[in-house]
Amino acid sequence: MGEYTIKPLSPGTWSDFAQLAERHNGCWNAVHGSCWAQGGGCWCMRFQLGCAPRQAGEDNRALKERLVSEGLAHAALVFDGDAAVAWCQYGTPAELPRIYHRKEYEAGLGTLPDYRLTCLFVDKNYRRRGVAGVALGGALDLIAQAGGGLVEAYPQDTAGQQVSPTFLYNGTRRLFEQAGFSYDRPKGRYHCVMSKTVVAR
Repeated sequence: MGEYTIKPLSPGTWSDFAQLAERHNGCWNAVHGSCWAQGGGCWCMRFQLGCAPRQAGEDNRALKERLVSEGLAHAALVFDGDAAVAWCQYGTPAELPRIYHRKEYEAGLGTLPDYRLTCLFVDKNYRRRGVAGVALGGALDLIAQAGGGLVEAYPQDTAGQQVSPTFLYNGTRRLFEQAGFSYDRPKGRYHCVMSKTVVAR
């Protein structure tokens, strides 16, 4: 991990997560459906709980904070000193039910995984330093501590082409191969399904 440390997303680290998200305008500002249209950015809510149920007047930021307080949102946060500089979101399929290309995904589905990895985000000043790999490793370690199981991810299969980090919200196939994931099948035009069994510890 080098100089970086990993902490789980929790009420105690919420403010660190929020500061990182706020530095990037909520991480996503483009309107990709109703979830991203609310709350000044995605706040890593696109895949979580179908973006619902919301309380009156609750935007993405407030909803995310509530879910964290209720233990319904999980991520590994990467810290450089006292500042959070990256995260990797993970959770059960019940916690993260929304994925892209669902029909194609379900057509090739055998068994649902125990966990999904749906988002990787790195501070713009820390990109291309291997921090995404640190975040991924942190998430896998937290999953191992929680009992392990089959972990599934949906990275972009870039075929060696350079892609803007803006669109690498799931990371790259190469990143997951380096972490020991196996390729399963394509999902959509540019993404794929990969998996790894994490041993409990």
